[in-house]
Amino acid sequence: MDSFLLIAVFAVLLSLPYWLPPLVIRLRMNIFTRINGEEAIQLPGNGFDAEDFKALYAHPAMKGRSKGAALSDLFWYWLSPGPEMHPEHLEQSERYRKLAGFSHKIMAISRKDIESLIDQYQDDPLKLGLGPKSKWTHIRLRDAFMSLWADFFYQVVFKEKCDDKTRKLIVNHAKDVVNALKCVKLRNMRRRKQLTNFLLEKLSLGEFPHTFPDGLTHLEQAHYLQGTFFNTAIVQMSEAMAHLTLVVAQHPDCQERLCDNPDNHYLDDVINESLRLHPLFGIAHRIATETVEFKGKTIPKHTVVCFNYPEYHKLDYDEPTRFDPGRWEKCPIKESNFIPFGVTANRSCPAQGLAMVSMRQLTKHLFRNYRFSSPIVHTRSLPNRGPCLVFSNQSTVNRRLVECIVFPLMKIRDRWEDLFRSIMQLFFGTAMILHAKKLRLCDRYFEKLEKPAFSSI
Repeated sequence: MDSFLLIAVFAVLLSLPYWLPPLVIRLRMNIFTRINGEEAIQLPGNGFDAEDFKALYAHPAMKGRSKGAALSDLFWYWLSPGPEMHPEHLEQSERYRKLAGFSHKIMAISRKDIESLIDQYQDDPLKLGLGPKSKWTHIRLRDAFMSLWADFFYQVVFKEKCDDKTRKLIVNHAKDVVNALKCVKLRNMRRRKQLTNFLLEKLSLGEFPHTFPDGLTHLEQAHYLQGTFFNTAIVQMSEAMAHLTLVVAQHPDCQERLCDNPDNHYLDDVINESLRLHPLFGIAHRIATETVEFKGKTIPKHTVVCFNYPEYHKLDYDEPTRFDPGRWEKCPIKESNFIPFGVTANRSCPAQGLAMVSMRQLTKHLFRNYRFSSPIVHTRSLPNRGPCLVFSNQSTVNRRLVECIVFPLMKIRDRWEDLFRSIMQLFFGTAMILHAKKLRLCDRYFEKLEKPAFSSI
């Protein structure tokens, strides 16, 4: 009997990574919903189809971004300091229009200049993140790309080379933000303020190559740069390249075609298919600024409407969950349910042109230098940061032998990491939500704006 009990306990322990994480995730989502206390309309769904998704996303009343949504306090908490300076979280206003236009201006770089910036990394695209090439190694793709994008966007913003110390400062900040967003770590405000102080010192020199919109303090300027370029831009481009590399690593035929003949049309199809399956945005929430009557349904004023990109990208495709770059040969992008950078009528991403050109050029260099392989389950949230094996193209190592030995270990490790990560996300996520509700960063910001100014008599 004792032996049977021990075997049963041992079996349960071994099986934990396979059944406990989904339960913990469901528990976490239920707790988050109860704490936030907010009912939202999810699109597509609730009787709204793909056409409704596009029509409502572009509706003039769907442009509220932060004010009035309990969820906004949490996003502002995650993105601090200076979330009120991030164009993505500003309400429609003159300040929003000026900062959005300023973002477009900074990133209005010619194709030739973007490609020239990326060509700096052509001999060893992962060197900044990994060090000198080795025959093969195990990497986390998101982390490996962060140093390159920190270097790239520093040059875009400041028009000068980025030294190692500054690059490390920027990467540490970006990692801290994305780890908090994914609830795998608590935020480290000391680390974030180090970057704020660096940017303040940099701006105080009076050598910034762009002219800021009028009316911004130095601190507001620093917070704008910190949130827009040294947080969002770096994190999203790192995750975009991690998804692209990982999906190609798991489709050998696609990888061989990219390595042997990096045809631009096929490469664009691969990038688009990666963005369809793993869009940069998961859910974009908007707040109805007026009551909307739409096809017999009423969306009350102040309702939070969540536009789910991954679900929208599955609608009206054959085998929507399958990676198939060939689908774009017969499926015009403009006629498809595909909005990787949002919709023009409602805060589309200002980095669209820069992102596509830089991703295409970097991918060419990447597969000219390396081969990748990974057995890991690939999800859009990428909480495991993209575990992958990378082999130098000059390496004579037997890739199949290495994969046979290492792949089983990677799978086991990823399963157990998923178990412990799901538990950490439960506790860290709950703690951060409670702290965010206590601080009320978004609510207090708008309360302060609306508070009448009393003049002295």
